[in-house]
Amino acid sequence: MPPRADDPSGYRVELAPAALRELRGMPPGDAARLRGPILALAVDPRPPGAVKISGTEFVRLRVGALRMAYLVDDTRRLVVVLRAARRSEATYRRLR
Repeated sequence: MPPRADDPSGYRVELAPAALRELRGMPPGDAARLRGPILALAVDPRPPGAVKISGTEFVRLRVGALRMAYLVDDTRRLVVVLRAARRSEATYRRLR
């Protein structure tokens, strides 16, 4: 359950338009598999297994064969999910 708006300990999670399109285009099982980890970013934006993508400010999280790339803004307590896709060579392209 995401934190309430007046809860200073939680982060707000937003989906970039590209991530929203990618989630809508996924098979329902894949999208459902990412739902929990996306919501969990509100509590812990850097969960175990999250890795900073080299040369960028972005963080990657693996969920089976799926990947999420997101940005954490600690000052604004905001997480923006940029990509949600099946792992391929093109998954991280155009993130820089």
